[in-house]
Amino acid sequence: MEVVSCSHSCSALHQTPRSARRLPGTGLGLGQARAPRFRRTAILCVGTTSGRDSRKVNATKGFYVSDVDATLQGIPSRKAVEVEKVMIQGLPEGPDSSPISTGFWEWKPKLTVYYERSGTENSKAPAVLFLPGFGVGTFHFEKQLRDLGRDHKVWTMDFLGQGMSLPYEDPAPSGMAGEQSEEAFWGFGQDSQPWAEELVYSVDLWQNQVQRFVEEVICEPVYIVGNSLGGFVALYFAASSPHLVKGVTLLNATPFWGFFPNPATSPRLSKIFPWAGTFPLPSFVRKLTEAVWQKISDPRSIHDILKQVYADHSTNVDKVFSRIVEITQHPAAAASFASIMFAPRGQISFQEAISRCQSQGVPISLMYGREDPWVRPIWGIKVKQQVPEAPYYEISPAGHCPHDEVPEVINYLLRGWLKNLESEGSIDLPFLEEPSYAEHGVSKELEFVREGSRKSVSVRLYGSKISLWSQLSSFLNTRASNSRVVSR
Repeated sequence: MEVVSCSHSCSALHQTPRSARRLPGTGLGLGQARAPRFRRTAILCVGTTSGRDSRKVNATKGFYVSDVDATLQGIPSRKAVEVEKVMIQGLPEGPDSSPISTGFWEWKPKLTVYYERSGTENSKAPAVLFLPGFGVGTFHFEKQLRDLGRDHKVWTMDFLGQGMSLPYEDPAPSGMAGEQSEEAFWGFGQDSQPWAEELVYSVDLWQNQVQRFVEEVICEPVYIVGNSLGGFVALYFAASSPHLVKGVTLLNATPFWGFFPNPATSPRLSKIFPWAGTFPLPSFVRKLTEAVWQKISDPRSIHDILKQVYADHSTNVDKVFSRIVEITQHPAAAASFASIMFAPRGQISFQEAISRCQSQGVPISLMYGREDPWVRPIWGIKVKQQVPEAPYYEISPAGHCPHDEVPEVINYLLRGWLKNLESEGSIDLPFLEEPSYAEHGVSKELEFVREGSRKSVSVRLYGSKISLWSQLSSFLNTRASNSRVVSR
């Protein structure tokens, strides 16, 4: 365990060069050709092996593929018979995995951030920061820290107001004897503590938290990876501090956050709303919070949500479940939830953040679970349209949290993306062995061993030319996938 205070000093952070390789493409026009007629053809596929690092594995499989699938990917029908299965590494176990250390960083008085780190002692290894989604925390990236930490310097942290970054003192105590108990909700007193007078758990606060953490704790520019809410914050941070970011990876990033106007961008409109997530919380909010919190913090509700967002129900989520339940039992959790829900929107939108990253030369990559019931792949495709050079990988079966559901795949793709950027393009991105794939895309089956059993996951790389038919196909396939339970 280590404790870092805000007085921790670092050497000056340098500007990161933007010479990393990008996918070619200048725009995405909608397909103008007439839709092809669907025709299903039975195909028998056989692969071969060529040693430990081979790209193909032995496989014999009969299945059906339609001509339209080949057309959507921009691959001639004669190539539809060539299904490549790539064997990738599983997760390291025991002494082969990288150890994880924990720490607390005191950003401001009474505002302490919990973080975890893992990594090689090689000072030249790139630094990677993972940002979690809403309601979870550092524990959601354990599989990345133990694996990627073997050849990278890897960090993750809990956002203020979530995980283990909840306050250890009541920001607005009641001050009445008998009311402060373990069961009482913090934050509903008459007055806020001096340190919490302007506290509101907003996306602006988290963006600033990430910036200061990189400057004061990591002390060098980072590759930043965010899931769901963490994806929004990652993009916001990259757009605001491009000199601190070497690249951004979005894992089913939420494309919006917050329901109320921001005082900085909409001062008049924001005055209409009497409360914006600050402490103490009003009495009417307490009644609403108690009703909603009782429902969403119930272990049965948490179990149902995890079952909904994980596409493969054979995935072990016991540890994730127990950690979420533990967090909800903290006396500050309910008031923090209310502050988050009523906090204003960020000063810039998701789309504006993308535009800024693109204009400032910040590389972006996209890795989305296709069966996500919340952030459908269409949102990833929209980012791909806005940034055609960004590689977009669609993974199936995988839901809202692909890094935890199929960490082997995410870690494989991340390693390849990082090598491509660090080598300034001399090492190809995953799936781009043939130049035509950059424009038209390609699909592959990634295989790995987990707990003694072989698993297979389909990954599709979208090319720079995404037609209307590609979007329609992704939407229909997602709906079909979400309508059935995947169990492998």
